[in-house]
Amino acid sequence: MSSRTLEEKLTVAEVITDLRVAPSTFYRWRQLGKGPRAIKLPNGDVRIRRSEYERWLAEREDAA
Repeated sequence: MSSRTLEEKLTVAEVITDLRVAPSTFYRWRQLGKGPRAIKLPNGDVRIRRSEYERWLAEREDAA
């Protein structure tokens, strides 16, 4: 993967679509500190770096 792809920012909608979970599930994970690290933009939108999302997924795989 190119560094540009790894630094791509994903929307919450893209992440929940990929994971096939409800938005409420994703936000509950965030509240509990169990979701991927995210960036909160000044307008309140949330973005997740693709590299962080991939790292978070890899951790879940080890825990399975």
